[in-house]
Amino acid sequence: MKPLPRLLLVTDRHLVGEERLVRVIQAAVRGGAEGVQVREKDLPDEALERLVHRILEVVGKSAVVLLNDRPQLARRLGLGLHLPEGSPCPEGNWPLWGRSVHSPEAAVRAGREHPDYLIAGPVYPTDSKPGGSPLGLEGLGAIVRAAVGIPVLAIGGIRADRVRAVVEAGAWGVAVRGALLRAEDPERAARELREVLEEAQKNVRPTG
Repeated sequence: MKPLPRLLLVTDRHLVGEERLVRVIQAAVRGGAEGVQVREKDLPDEALERLVHRILEVVGKSAVVLLNDRPQLARRLGLGLHLPEGSPCPEGNWPLWGRSVHSPEAAVRAGREHPDYLIAGPVYPTDSKPGGSPLGLEGLGAIVRAAVGIPVLAIGGIRADRVRAVVEAGAWGVAVRGALLRAEDPERAARELREVLEEAQKNVRPTG
């Protein structure tokens, strides 16, 4: 089985700056983040490749690294690939690949491509999607059911105190941005998220 993370950190250097971003990633992985999705849409390939190499150096084999929406670069670097909803899916095998979806209909379409996972959101209001309509727990559950067995990670406004609710709605795991990037102690924040996630998955019977 491919190494699918239950706790995925989504990067945004605009929140913390590139230097701190690398340190936060290293700390979050120490705390239990199992994956890093490098999502730096405004970086040209050359600068993005440099950043990815720095991330790979601090992550080592402790977490899987995926690249957002740069299939050619991801393939050249041997990384996993994450695609936004609607982006064409390139052919070939990937160490890991998934897609963002925002509705049950999109989950059905994505399912025909046989991704390793889906990311559904935003579940809660988030400043990364200003003005967007959150799915809520009902919407998340509808996507989980439409995904028919494909693991779904919840994203958008995810905090430790909301993890149990998204697991109850059927989420297999969570993808987070601000909860780790803005944390005073990213290692501790990741550990807390990982602990509540594991506890929820152990004790909650999903309803999605």
